[in-house]
Amino acid sequence: MASIEKPASGAGLTATAQVAEALAEIVLTELSPGKSLPSEGELAERFEVSRLTVREAVKMLAGRGLLDVGRGRRAMVKEPTGAAFSDFLSTVINSDPKSLFDLIELRMSLEVQSATLAARRVTRAGMTAMERAVDGMREAAVRTSTGVLTEESESRFHEQDVHFHEAVALSSGNRLISYLFEAMAVPLRRSFYLSNRGHEIRGHTVDDTIAAHNAVLEAIREGNAKGAGSAMRAHLEDTERDIRVALSARPAEAAAGTEDA
Repeated sequence: MASIEKPASGAGLTATAQVAEALAEIVLTELSPGKSLPSEGELAERFEVSRLTVREAVKMLAGRGLLDVGRGRRAMVKEPTGAAFSDFLSTVINSDPKSLFDLIELRMSLEVQSATLAARRVTRAGMTAMERAVDGMREAAVRTSTGVLTEESESRFHEQDVHFHEAVALSSGNRLISYLFEAMAVPLRRSFYLSNRGHEIRGHTVDDTIAAHNAVLEAIREGNAKGAGSAMRAHLEDTERDIRVALSARPAEAAAGTEDA
């Protein structure tokens, strides 16, 4: 590790920020998850700063989710997760439900590709996970006398829906797609409640939703990459229509739904 020049007074980054950026580069390019950083004393000597500066820099990286800091041991490199991106998506959607259309566009790029790749790369375990998720959606589809899902069954239905899309992402064999989908999982659950409202307003039922997922499943099972991508695109386009209808019909309720789900 090279030493870091101290910033001029009142200009540029602080010494703590400079150390944090240098450590971040090392964590991201040189150290694997589970590896420990050198001691505070060693880092202070190498960067020619105080131990306090090193300690604060390490806290900054822990706040960014790069390091795990515990009492009595050195900071360790964390396994990367999509938690920070997930929090960002949730905040944006809660503040403006129309941002759900941005999420749909993101899903269109990622999930059409993941379904296409899954049709080429899916394993037996991946197929089993997708089949169980669709079966779980069917089992969760317990309806009231008016034909709509009960509150409890809707929650379980959406949970299985997320599991299905997660299984498709994992079956793509692309780690970055899986990582980004993990980050979308929480805001996805919230968006599903809203899209289901629009689905009902349009006169559709959960049976249609299950059929859409089953179309993706069957194309992947058959190894039909083009068909899998097309089926996923059709499903997401339908979801976008549902959200538009829900927001237009009941904007106040729709906004509250994304926060409460």
